[in-house]
Amino acid sequence: MRRTLVVPLLAVALSGCSLLGRNAPCTLVGAESGISAVWRPADFGGQDAARIRLCVNSTCKERTSGAPDDPFASLFVRLPDDVGASTLPVRLTVTSAQSGDTVVEDSTRARLTEQHPNGTSCPPTAWTAAFRADPGKGLVPPEGMTVQR
Repeated sequence: MRRTLVVPLLAVALSGCSLLGRNAPCTLVGAESGISAVWRPADFGGQDAARIRLCVNSTCKERTSGAPDDPFASLFVRLPDDVGASTLPVRLTVTSAQSGDTVVEDSTRARLTEQHPNGTSCPPTAWTAAFRADPGKGLVPPEGMTVQR
């Protein structure tokens, strides 16, 4: 009887956790603070048919729309890790790669949310927001985005 109790206790002790769940080891998942935009390349035409530009404050990132057979493409504008629970201006500009004409232009304010990928008591802490680049509506929430081929 005593042996059956010792084995589970030994396994818990070796795992780095106490019986009460305290002192759990942190995992090593990384995270960066920033704002991202995701889109379906097919929504913006043929192979790299558009240039997508995402700006947060005065920092901008840009790339082509991608291949129509790719389910998703994205941009990420990195922010300082100590940005905190800020509300920041975000601007999206989509231009036609062929003509240079503006296809979509939109701006909004992003409220950053706190993320703890390894749990609240473990680092890192990242502040993030995400949008979907929609060809007809501009910057919209990413919820409900599905892959359609």
